[in-house]
Amino acid sequence: MPREVKLNELAELLEEMTYPVGVTQVKTRFDDVTLVYADGTEQLSAVLDRVPDERFESAGDAQTSIMNVIPVEGVGEPGQSEGEG
Repeated sequence: MPREVKLNELAELLEEMTYPVGVTQVKTRFDDVTLVYADGTEQLSAVLDRVPDERFESAGDAQTSIMNVIPVEGVGEPGQSEGEG
């Protein structure tokens, strides 16, 4: 069943994995996840395609790498809460 995850819920989602883990494994595990941006949505697997890493050492490492490739429009204007609404 497809899941929608707000950006402020991403860390919690990534905690479901055991680290270190390959990016491919994360894509497979969360192939049903759509990230909810301030201005729309995007499949997590598509975001992971843009991540230059081959593996993540921790959930924090994964979150940082993912956030680094999310379009700036996705996180909203400065001062807005992430994915709330």
